[in-house]
Amino acid sequence: MAFSEVREYQYGDEIRSIDWNVTARFNHPYVKVFEEERELTVMLMIDVSGSNEFGTRKQFKEEQMTEIAAVLAFSAINNNDKVGVIFFSDKVEKFIPPKKGTSHILRIIRELVDFKAESRKTNLSEALRFLTNAIKKRCTAFIISDFIDSPFEKSLQIASGKHDIVALRVYDPRETELPAVGIIEIFDRESGETRWIDSSENRVRNSYRDWWINHSRNVEAIFTRCGVDTTAIRTDQDYVKPLLKIFSQRELRY
Repeated sequence: MAFSEVREYQYGDEIRSIDWNVTARFNHPYVKVFEEERELTVMLMIDVSGSNEFGTRKQFKEEQMTEIAAVLAFSAINNNDKVGVIFFSDKVEKFIPPKKGTSHILRIIRELVDFKAESRKTNLSEALRFLTNAIKKRCTAFIISDFIDSPFEKSLQIASGKHDIVALRVYDPRETELPAVGIIEIFDRESGETRWIDSSENRVRNSYRDWWINHSRNVEAIFTRCGVDTTAIRTDQDYVKPLLKIFSQRELRY
């Protein structure tokens, strides 16, 4: 609760809320009025690693992440909330401390559009540790990532104990299975490794599909154990509906 104003005492007001200094000054009872503190701090944690430079339908993952982050930033500013950003790869590439104001949000949008990472690798744990140490007051942090990363559960558990974490997992439909198109070259944007595979073989396609299914289940299980709200967003689908759905679920729960 935050102090709002002082007004004249009315029948039924709590005696404990009387402001005795103002009352003595005006020789008439006045009470302090408090309102619920509504201002929030919103942190956008944006994955800028190389794996997001991929897309086969409507747009790349990194482009959709930029749009989602911009929508969340504008929504926070319209709510009169503070907004900050953490761009991360396998390190914190850039940190914009949370602030209010139109000029601040325009700076964030410029960074979202123009930012280029130094590293192509991913380490979500490093970004979560930075969030925990840098933001002292409880905030709502949106992690916008494909979550193709090494284990990050311990860091997520610590961060979610201090902050309200929401995971927005962005993926491309082509990542869920390989097409049967014969021998193709696979390039890992993060490691720089290149490999040739025969996608016409059922064994190869099934192996990759099983990996994707297991990976997705493991990531979802981590979110559940850490008490993190999450939704998955495909690059070829409208991201507004999944966002509205998760916000509705959170509103009903809280």
